[in-house]
Amino acid sequence: MVDWILAVVASVVGFALSWPFWRDFEYFAESRDWWWIYFTLGFLLAVYVFYIFIACTRTLFLHDRLIKTGEIQPGPAFEEPEDEGGAS
Repeated sequence: MVDWILAVVASVVGFALSWPFWRDFEYFAESRDWWWIYFTLGFLLAVYVFYIFIACTRTLFLHDRLIKTGEIQPGPAFEEPEDEGGAS
């Protein structure tokens, strides 16, 4: 639930920063109806993107915590490379 609230708040901030009335409808759409369609779709997309970003970040921190506490072992991508007699 917190993820959804954060996603909506972040999207509201983005929506407010790009409010079309401040630019006198000069850029994308020429009518108010198209502005509302444009910003409604953009707002929904922003909520989705923020929600996915927050979920992925939460998963990354969870995996990091599990590795640090030793509950899971890191895979081969996390192992230290062996010294092959290069620079000493």
